[in-house]
Amino acid sequence: MSATIVWRAVLITILLAPCLAAQSGNQSQTTCNLEDGRQVQIRYTPVSAKQERISNGKPWTPAGIPMTLFTDAQLSLGSSMIPIGAYTVYPIPARGNWTIAVNKNVTQGAAYDEKQDIARTQMETQQVESATEQLEVAFAHVGNRCSLRVYIGKTASFVDFNAK
Repeated sequence: MSATIVWRAVLITILLAPCLAAQSGNQSQTTCNLEDGRQVQIRYTPVSAKQERISNGKPWTPAGIPMTLFTDAQLSLGSSMIPIGAYTVYPIPARGNWTIAVNKNVTQGAAYDEKQDIARTQMETQQVESATEQLEVAFAHVGNRCSLRVYIGKTASFVDFNAK
């Protein structure tokens, strides 16, 4: 393992420890392991599809807690670049395609501020036959691409993060 990768992991851990310790609730995570050892990870709260209120056009925070993205690889999302670090992730539901916003404000309890977005793009969204009972978030990994999949109820949304 190279010193750069170790240094990045230590830096991310030090910077995010207070934020992670302050978050409450039952957290789950999904990780995309890149071939060179770098990782992309999302932490989220797996809420009930029946009990969670999702409003079209408004940033969604499952159980009131934004999803958190951790990356030790520079990523591209749509036409935007995401540097190494930690970010909040806001899916924005819509009747057609959902949108995803990556926001640089990781302060716990802070209100969503669109001006803090560093990346925003549409997600491919489909309706599925079998509804999921709770939020499921997963990565599919192919080469340098981590494809994020978000399932809630009968909605499935997908977007690709490309490692640089």
